[in-house]
Amino acid sequence: MHPTLRRAGSTTHLKIVLVSLVAAIVVVVVGFNARTTSFYTADGPAVVKAKPAADYAGQQRATVR
Repeated sequence: MHPTLRRAGSTTHLKIVLVSLVAAIVVVVVGFNARTTSFYTADGPAVVKAKPAADYAGQQRATVR
């Protein structure tokens, strides 16, 4: 067993590539399936609109948007 990755055997490199490929596929699948179903309506995704800027009494500063 070699302590460095540079001197490791080809099977070790293959294992590292396969494990990283499986991990990447798992991350992509979880990302695709993480959508919430309550956000979607029968006509498609719901439109989320921004609320107007809040005005606070007593502040003389300009509203930052």
